[in-house]
Amino acid sequence: MARRIAAGAAYGGGSIGLLSAAAVGVLLAEVQLAKRQVGGGIAPVPPSADGRYGVAFTGPAEPLRLGLLGDSTAAGQGVRRAGQTPGALLASGLSAVSERPVDLRNVAQPGARSDDLERQVSLLLADTSRTPDVCVIMIGANDVTHRMPATQSVRCLTTAVRRLRTAGAEVVVGTCPDLGTIEPVYQPLRWLARRVSRQLAAAQTIGSVEQGGRTVSLGDLLGPEFEANPRELFGPDNYHPSAEGYATAAMALLPTLCAVLGLWPESDRLDGARREDMLPVAEAASQAAREAGTEVTGARAPWALLKHRRRRRLPPATEPHPHPETHGEAPPETLGEPQGDAHEEAHHEEAPKEPYGESHGESHNLPAN
Repeated sequence: MARRIAAGAAYGGGSIGLLSAAAVGVLLAEVQLAKRQVGGGIAPVPPSADGRYGVAFTGPAEPLRLGLLGDSTAAGQGVRRAGQTPGALLASGLSAVSERPVDLRNVAQPGARSDDLERQVSLLLADTSRTPDVCVIMIGANDVTHRMPATQSVRCLTTAVRRLRTAGAEVVVGTCPDLGTIEPVYQPLRWLARRVSRQLAAAQTIGSVEQGGRTVSLGDLLGPEFEANPRELFGPDNYHPSAEGYATAAMALLPTLCAVLGLWPESDRLDGARREDMLPVAEAASQAAREAGTEVTGARAPWALLKHRRRRRLPPATEPHPHPETHGEAPPETLGEPQGDAHEEAHHEEAPKEPYGESHGESHNLPAN
């Protein structure tokens, strides 16, 4: 099914949908019940995390430029501090690994579907002097909940990946999360939501890899850990992740983000002990959709590498500094100092030279927020 969806997207087909008419008719009552319960709380407006991270590393090397695109999960809806958003967590981690400042620009829009990616890419590429070095796209949940045709969804995503790659940016796509783990969603809608989420995630993987991007399955974002700890890992509206949930997703994405820039100590050689393999891209996409945190990257067509990279603990969350080129350079004595609560954390725990101890995503390895 994933290959059919991706093929339909490539050749302009629009008839392959995620939900059959019969299934929709049977499940209308469950859908209405879920709508009344999901989002019953109020999710705060996502804080702006744009700015420079890791300014203590300022030196002769140019800052890395990181772009974030997608929906509310990319924007960080559900948390109140900029340092708790996925963009801030990824920028801080990327800066610590590269020992260079990282300039973050987040153009993600809460509620966005894949057809909004064209606008978001145009915003990122409007200033040719600030083309991102690497972009992270997190999209798909709203495509499923709004019944956007899967072929259209994948076509929009692959077009965005192609435009960014043509502009010279590396691209990492966090594929559609598992919507079957949202707590107020009941059976049989829960089963169907899981099925269509995984189908879309696999199709997104095929399309993105064929355009030169890498993907990471984001079942961790709304996956088994959320199902086991819904009160801990969901935000106040029972739909968007909490700070701990975003940290879990960022830990899954960061190794691939660093690897695509050549910063990760692990190579792309396969490790059989970690169940890594070279598979046809469709098979790799299907397996990745079933196991959260799995990376898929293109090899020689039609093959792809299935990777399970070791995760690392994230550094203490920091707040962004203004971009110097737009707001003026910060005074030297303030560079690199986190603000607010993060400043207090920095006094209690000094980050080691290599802050990323090995982790497999357990909740006790998440940073305090």
